[in-house]
Amino acid sequence: MSAVTEATKGAVGIVTLNDPATLNAMTPALMGALSATIERMAAREDVRAIVLTGAGRGFCSGQNLKARDALSGDLVENVMRHYFPVFRALRECAVPVVTAVNGVAAGGGFSLAIASDFVLAAQSASFIQVFSRIALIPDLGSTWLLPRMIGRMRALQLMMTNAPLSAAEAKEWGLVLDVVADEKLMDEALALAGRLAEGPTATLVATRRAVDQGFDSDFASQFRRELEIQREVRSSHDAVEGVAAFVEKRKARFLGR
Repeated sequence: MSAVTEATKGAVGIVTLNDPATLNAMTPALMGALSATIERMAAREDVRAIVLTGAGRGFCSGQNLKARDALSGDLVENVMRHYFPVFRALRECAVPVVTAVNGVAAGGGFSLAIASDFVLAAQSASFIQVFSRIALIPDLGSTWLLPRMIGRMRALQLMMTNAPLSAAEAKEWGLVLDVVADEKLMDEALALAGRLAEGPTATLVATRRAVDQGFDSDFASQFRRELEIQREVRSSHDAVEGVAAFVEKRKARFLGR
């Protein structure tokens, strides 16, 4: 059984963590397969958005503690080698990424869930940091991502108390875009990804890059960076088509380049 499965629906790639017996717990093998799958899917010309989800009752339960020996030795180097490529692939993906969280997203699975561009949650989904319960600090990017999404105090509350966050609370706090009925989760995720897939892909990805860079920039520097990126994209096929469609009062036909 493959640890990660892939499929397509139209211009949307579907990537599924596929170890439901462990609630898709993280191992170096699973994370390596996930990284390779995302990169391969994003490189396909016929794929212009990706949905990431989990098989079975959960999205990802975090590190598989029974497989922790696979990370023995230099923890920093091993995690950077086996796990970081997945997060880099999501944060720098060549197409927009939607995470569909079905069930629990715990520990490192929480970090994985929020590494994409958009997060949709099933009503039964829940989010929990877990780390301090075993006297560890949050990792896999959580201390960078989470405060930026929900603020310092709420991030610390989740990290220090291990309080679980329901899907409804996650939406209220701005952690997820929307909450949908369990049976409609993939339909809604595919609908959102489909809308993104119809857009000017390169420009959407450049927009993500500008927003992410803006977190660590002053206003004047970001003002200039926007213009530098604009200079890059304004001569693209989709930018030319977008302007022409606006002038001609018709729907633009974007090709993703």
